Amino acid sequence: MGQDRKQIGEVSERTGLSLRTIRYYEEVGLVIPSARSHGGFRLYTDSDIARLLLVKQMKPLDFSLEEMRDLLTTLDELERDDAGTAGREATLERLSTFEAAAELRCQSLRAQLESAEEFAGNLRRELDDRRTVVAGSR
Repeated sequence: MGQDRKQIGEVSERTGLSLRTIRYYEEVGLVIPSARSHGGFRLYTDSDIARLLLVKQMKPLDFSLEEMRDLLTTLDELERDDAGTAGREATLERLSTFEAAAELRCQSLRAQLESAEEFAGNLRRELDDRRTVVAGSR
């Protein structure tokens, strides 16, 4: 086996994705291993690993499997660069749509984090106040 292809266990370690998740992404057609060994083991290239990492980044932003697939297809189209100027512009516009969606989702997550931090701060202050009352009554 060449050094440029990695088995699923090494890919799992590199990406932080479970074996089950990597197999699932193959099953749903998101990231198909580039090859198989003579023994039938999945073999992944650096490009395959980059795709897995991209999918991993999209997951916390609640992109659907279909949206992930669409983005991967869009990136493949840009990589091939075989479309004419009009086709390339349309592909870039689709990529721009994904960028805008990602930014909106990041803004939503920031708002959720701000709310969660405020809640944690309120609990901290409540706990500090209660500890002060208990310490003062001793």
